[in-house]
Amino acid sequence: MERAAKRELVTTLNDVFANTGVVIVAHYSGLTVADMQKLRAQMKQAGATVKVTKNRIAKIALEGTDAASIAQYLEGPTLLAYSDDPVAAPKVATEFAKSNEKLKILGGAMGVTALDANGVKALASMPSLDELRGTLVGLINAPATKIAQLSTAPAAKLARVFSAYAKSEEAA
Repeated sequence: MERAAKRELVTTLNDVFANTGVVIVAHYSGLTVADMQKLRAQMKQAGATVKVTKNRIAKIALEGTDAASIAQYLEGPTLLAYSDDPVAAPKVATEFAKSNEKLKILGGAMGVTALDANGVKALASMPSLDELRGTLVGLINAPATKIAQLSTAPAAKLARVFSAYAKSEEAA
């Protein structure tokens, strides 16, 4: 790799470490190419990214960022998974690690907060940002629906009473 390409990669990784919501570090030793493609596809579908890079370049890119605490995990064959949504990358990584024991989650960082493997798993168990938004919209929408039902219920009952009275007049 040429020096210019290395500098560009360091700049790109530095931007990733400084601006993403969460970064996960995992060992991928023993994963087949098909497994890696499957992991990349799942991550992409969730809005996350997987990158395999040299540890030395990643350590240089980590300098001066909030995610500098993950430098301790950059030993051996590691991959970086990151996403803007703090739950997307951990969720996909933990699900993939359950089905494929060759992927071992080492830890990560969420902003300034350093995460160990258990912290990443705890983060993965939380609902995603989209799920939280859906729940919030449902909670806000429920009272409005109930108010609309209550306001139309008396009118509907009154209409049924008038209808029954008119039918009884016709029958008599």
